[in-house]
Amino acid sequence: MSFAPFAGAVLAQPAGNPSSEGRDQARERISSSSLPRLPSPSVTHHVIEIDGKKLAFTATVGAMSIIDTRGEVQAEIGFTAYSLDGADRTERPVTIAVNGGPGAASAYLNLLALGPWRLPLGAKTISPSAPVTPMVNAETWLAFTDLVFIDPPGTGYSRVLGNDEVRRRFYSVEGDIQLLSSAIARWMKENDRLVSPKFFVGESYGGFRGPLLAEELQTEQGIGFSALVLVSPVLDFGWVFQPDHAPWAYAARLPSYAAAAMEAKGLPFDRQALRDAETYAATQYLSDLIRGLADKDAVTRVSEKVAALTGLDPALVLRMAGRIDMRTFQRELHRARGEVVSAYDTGVSGLDPNPTAANSRFEDPVLTAMTAPLTSAMIDLLGNTLGYRVRDIRYELLNNSVNAAWDWGKGNRAQESLSALRRSMALDPAMQVLVVHGATDLVTPYYASQILLDQLPDLGDGTRAQLKVYAGGHMFYSRDDSRKALLNDARDLFERALKARATL
Repeated sequence: MSFAPFAGAVLAQPAGNPSSEGRDQARERISSSSLPRLPSPSVTHHVIEIDGKKLAFTATVGAMSIIDTRGEVQAEIGFTAYSLDGADRTERPVTIAVNGGPGAASAYLNLLALGPWRLPLGAKTISPSAPVTPMVNAETWLAFTDLVFIDPPGTGYSRVLGNDEVRRRFYSVEGDIQLLSSAIARWMKENDRLVSPKFFVGESYGGFRGPLLAEELQTEQGIGFSALVLVSPVLDFGWVFQPDHAPWAYAARLPSYAAAAMEAKGLPFDRQALRDAETYAATQYLSDLIRGLADKDAVTRVSEKVAALTGLDPALVLRMAGRIDMRTFQRELHRARGEVVSAYDTGVSGLDPNPTAANSRFEDPVLTAMTAPLTSAMIDLLGNTLGYRVRDIRYELLNNSVNAAWDWGKGNRAQESLSALRRSMALDPAMQVLVVHGATDLVTPYYASQILLDQLPDLGDGTRAQLKVYAGGHMFYSRDDSRKALLNDARDLFERALKARATL
């Protein structure tokens, strides 16, 4: 996972509301050296069996200390690395994996998708009290690449140890990229992997990070990724998070609404069956939305078509003039059953705590429901399986305070990484890109990425940046068939990238 657009918890002020001067004095008394430090790295050896083939690998869990020019520790960056035993480091790929948020740990990609072990989650309902015993992941990417999962500060066991100025820098778009690129470069150097083929996979905001990291590493750190895998990314926030009057956000989500309606009817996922919704969203729908509410004929047209595509009550759709917001769709798709669907995957639903109310406050049936089992499973994996026991430091799976404190910069202009993707691909004609989405994800809709990728020039080969859409939502890899499809598409990407690398 994962992107947390609704996460915004604000820390309460301490009792007594001390003055700014008093808080500064208190911070001076608490130096970074007085805080508990993360343990020394733990190295363990394991063997798993997949389809009769054994994979022997070494797992290393530890933290990198980020030190400023004065020699003071500013942060500790946690990582979990899996490397195949006996592999040639000059030929064996290594993949850096980062999740999103901002404020999300890499546990989602590690323990639900790519790592050697996988925590099964419910297909239609996710329970916080579900068993937390992982199983061998038959779709682990360890079969063709070593894996390094990195937790940015404030996530997992990683944390900022410097002052508030340091925290503000790390909790920003630019500071985050500079920090992570430095951490990636340092890990590569310390583990003698600079000569290895290097890949990146990032999910959600981690997918947004991908092009920015690729460019930063190319130009500032002297490191080039052979390929990027961007999982449920936001490439341009201006296309997704907009005020109610902006038409393009509705157009970007409409095909995902249609995919949700198809799944609700029990129909199998079929991207081709969504072409009508995609074509309509990019043409007549967008045109009629721009005509505005004053054009009653346009309102009637969009309302009838949107009702047909989404399966929602035509009277409701007409009342909303064909402009269905995400929260309304979550509540209305299964209102007759008293259930709400997840914004992250409309195929997963939960009970509405206020089914008779006009408005309802409810937790997301995916993002919130998986927090308890995934947190417990990850702590147990790190401590008991991988021997990295951490005392007196909280494990942060999804840290809302990081999300709330994030500095987006650039004034009122929405952040985007498509420009960085274009520049990094132009600079490296061998670099490949795979963007993957779940069809029923409303938070980062697949069609927004399709529209944006269509704006890229060929850059020498129009197939270098590809989009794949699977059944499921933001964490589509929790579905068995989609996780297998991702594995196959990723393997193909690695083969293409390695072949392109060999021709340089």
